[in-house]
Amino acid sequence: MAITGRTVLLVLLGAVPVLLVPQVTTVAVWAAAVVVLVALDTLLAAATGALEVERRTAGAVRRGEQVESVLTVTNLGRRTLRGLVRDAWQPTAGATGNRHRLRIRPEEAQRVRTPLRPTRRGDVRADRVTVRSYGPLGLAARQSSREVPGIVRVLPEFASRRHLPSRLARLREMDGRTAVNVRGQGTEFDSLREYVVGDDVRAIDWRATARRSEVVVRTWRPERDRRVLIVLDSSRLSAARLGDAPRLDASIEAALLLTALAIKAGDRVDLLAVDSSVQARVRGTHGPAVMAAMADALSQVTPSLVEPDWARITQEVRDTLSQRALVVLLTGVEAGATETGMLPAVATIARDHQVIVGSATDPAAEELRSARETSADVFDAAAAERTDLEREALATRMQRGGSEVVERVPEALPPAIADTYLALKAAGRL
Repeated sequence: MAITGRTVLLVLLGAVPVLLVPQVTTVAVWAAAVVVLVALDTLLAAATGALEVERRTAGAVRRGEQVESVLTVTNLGRRTLRGLVRDAWQPTAGATGNRHRLRIRPEEAQRVRTPLRPTRRGDVRADRVTVRSYGPLGLAARQSSREVPGIVRVLPEFASRRHLPSRLARLREMDGRTAVNVRGQGTEFDSLREYVVGDDVRAIDWRATARRSEVVVRTWRPERDRRVLIVLDSSRLSAARLGDAPRLDASIEAALLLTALAIKAGDRVDLLAVDSSVQARVRGTHGPAVMAAMADALSQVTPSLVEPDWARITQEVRDTLSQRALVVLLTGVEAGATETGMLPAVATIARDHQVIVGSATDPAAEELRSARETSADVFDAAAAERTDLEREALATRMQRGGSEVVERVPEALPPAIADTYLALKAAGRL
């Protein structure tokens, strides 16, 4: 049972007769009257146990987008329900306006809608639904709570999709060129054309030249249906806070943008999210279903406060790929990574595949390097400079081993990874 503000007001009104007739009897009579009215009002309220509550939610939504939780409340009792329903969710669901007025006649139903705007990836779950049924006097109410299960899967935001149109335009331009002046691994025959000064003499087609009485060269285009394996490091390196979000969020954005671009390019994309174990895996999915599978798998990936198992990562890459492919390793390039075995692992993978190592950097590092006002600022700047030098040395060693290293602030990392992919594809290195 719950009392309302009207009951409190009714009790306060008892001060008037008490002042007029200041006796204990007056207080007792007024208190008894209030108790009787509250009890009577509670008895006349519709029973909450006679309500049937059903929930309907959308299956999935991107982080930051709005979705609705719809409750259908059916009155199976014999009295009209006048009350309030509260649709509770966990805090990260971003539920607003979750208290709704009800007026339901017997054998009728009413729908109420609660807007949700989730703020974190993963599954957000509904808490209990609380129904309060008021009596005709509005002095008291019957109240009960019940479990009405509901889950909304929150997918990654994919804010980097704004970069997709410009990269797709570059891809179409690259595929539509009449000549690609590259030859070798990772290209397919496109067409024949007349030789011009500067063409590689190894591209001359001597049989066609003999037939046409002019020098003819073969042109090549980047191969389609190539393999792209995205390896997402979900260890402690991905838990580092870069601005308002962990490094993992920037890696997920880069993975989604690259996946969307590679699918349009006709390539096959697989995913591994690994720390000391495999958190997520997408393999064998083709066509438009890849993006949905990627988003669903990445929604469940969270940073683990463990060291990355580079031996495990190397073995997973070896087990997943049977031929040369592009391996995109999204991790953190930090000075301490040499102690975890990152360099040997990247070098081992680069012997068999083309490797891109992508790392989101801290946007606050530039501010630390430039501050010189106090002695503490100078020490912070020196530490930031040393960290940058160590990171650059590590990146240089990986580049010497044949890997491409892309380091950008979180917002710039996804398009930079996409640009590197396009450059490698245009150069015939995939």
